[in-house]
Amino acid sequence: MPIVDLVLPKLGESIMEATILKWHKKVGDTIQLDETILDIATDKVDSEIPSTTEGVITEILFEVNAVVPIGTVIARISTTASSSAPIIAAPIVEKKLDTIIENIVTSEPKVIEEVPYVPIQENKIIESVKSTNLQMNTNTTQEAKFYSPLVLNIAQNEGVGMDELQHINGTGTNGRITKKDILDFIARKKMAIHLPTPSTFEQTSNEPINQNQINNEAPVRAILNKPLDVYENTTSNFSASKSTKLANPNEVIVSGATEIIEMDRMRKLIAKHMVDSVQTSPHVTSFVEVDVTNMVVWRDKVKELFERREGTKITYTPMFLESIATVLEQFPMINCSLEGDQIILKKDINIGMATALPSGNLIVPVIKCANQLSIVGITKAVNNLAQAARNGQLKPTDTQGGTFTVTNVGSFGSIMGTPIINQPQVAILALGAIKKRAVVVETPSGDAILVRHMMFISMSYDHRIVDGAMGSKFLSAVGKEIESWDPNRQWFQYV
Repeated sequence: MPIVDLVLPKLGESIMEATILKWHKKVGDTIQLDETILDIATDKVDSEIPSTTEGVITEILFEVNAVVPIGTVIARISTTASSSAPIIAAPIVEKKLDTIIENIVTSEPKVIEEVPYVPIQENKIIESVKSTNLQMNTNTTQEAKFYSPLVLNIAQNEGVGMDELQHINGTGTNGRITKKDILDFIARKKMAIHLPTPSTFEQTSNEPINQNQINNEAPVRAILNKPLDVYENTTSNFSASKSTKLANPNEVIVSGATEIIEMDRMRKLIAKHMVDSVQTSPHVTSFVEVDVTNMVVWRDKVKELFERREGTKITYTPMFLESIATVLEQFPMINCSLEGDQIILKKDINIGMATALPSGNLIVPVIKCANQLSIVGITKAVNNLAQAARNGQLKPTDTQGGTFTVTNVGSFGSIMGTPIINQPQVAILALGAIKKRAVVVETPSGDAILVRHMMFISMSYDHRIVDGAMGSKFLSAVGKEIESWDPNRQWFQYV
């Protein structure tokens, strides 16, 4: 019988290795085509790896917690001549899962053709502990759900029964419960024990109001409205402070207490990736201040009509990406990578968009051939990828092939940043927050001080390939492209 090598697949351009979390099969077990054989973890996502063939596992080459390079043979499967006809599902011994597997087998073909390697680390913002703790998904209560082996293993270890699993809203594909969903449910369940009772709030809200404090508010306001020299002989009956803070520095008690928090696996992988990038590439960062008033005026003018016509909202990000893609065509040395002593010029301009997840992790979906897309195309690509990232529905191909990365640090209030290069790329650009400022502007009648919308853009680049002159020229060109945005631009064409 022929032996087929099971290879650890490529999960992203910058992902060079993965950690084996769990083997779902052992030597001698039968495996079906597309059946999950193991769980792996990278510095970005956790993934389930399906089998590429059916047969009997004859050899497992790596143990749990082993770090395996991408492209390495991790197991061997003995196949039969009839293995070309895929089997939809394998029999399950556990009686409590018979109904679940039966539903999967009898489901529509589109479920079977689901893209493999879908990340299992997904997240969803918790809006209310009490309202979502036992909320039931009405679309799935009438039929059994599918639970991945990883979810079932966590549920068993944490004492979560099958009835409770039915009450969890899945954020995965087709309402599938993900690893993050079960962990969030467990966390909310534990938090509910420590929630304050309504009587606590009633007692706080019913505390007597200090009438003297109310009477003293008017004199205080009157004092603040007087000139400074009047304060010297002014006395006021201020209410006593109830603060527990100390007024005497000598009374403080230094405890010397500390708390040690062990880094989880994901944080360790991210830390390693960041350190490797800094050690690989000598980073240099340049900054440029940009007037984005034309962009602000244009977006305010068209955003409502744009949403009605195109069915999606336009933000500043697609506008910036279009300008960056235009300038990248003029600077091929920025759109490249370095392998040994060879500079690989990338003909496609694939811009990665750093996206923060609700969990605090970071992922970089890629907009392929951004220079070929109109502002409408880029807007749809940005919104679709951002939504998929937040819902944990990104496919492995969505994070592959990036040639340049953009991160919007301004969305968190930062006016500028010094980002770390996303290897093996050679540059990453950061967008700062847009702020109104008084700026000296040259006019036909002379200099004038006007209120303009300003922002800083910065770029970190690999000094092995990009020197200061080229990096500064590219960044300045991006700034000029942004400033030259036509405030009367029409984004659609009549057919």
